[in-house]
Amino acid sequence: MEGKPKNVLGTDLCSCCFEPKTGFYRDGFCKTGAEDYGTHVVCAVITDEFLSFTKSKGNDLSTPIPQWSFPGLKAGDKWCLCIMRWLEAVKAGKAPKIVLKATHEKALEYTSLAVLKQYET
Repeated sequence: MEGKPKNVLGTDLCSCCFEPKTGFYRDGFCKTGAEDYGTHVVCAVITDEFLSFTKSKGNDLSTPIPQWSFPGLKAGDKWCLCIMRWLEAVKAGKAPKIVLKATHEKALEYTSLAVLKQYET
């Protein structure tokens, strides 16, 4: 059995949010696994600017989808984002701040800790 998941700082992964309950597994943690094709590993503090950006890219995160246990997000909510969408938002200047202790170490396979720290909340 594997140990506890780690965050980008190399310590135990902290929860991102329980209200709304986030994470690919809806357990409050930005954990990932083979079935998580989006790699939902970035614990972000959602902004209106990011919600508009991601909606313009075809992913509306503000509208609830109850059958997927998705409440719809608003500014200030914490949510596990797909690393690739977050990096796309970085390049566009629309990336929200992130919680490093709750961002899974898998994010380091896509970007550096230095980049992540620029967005630390």
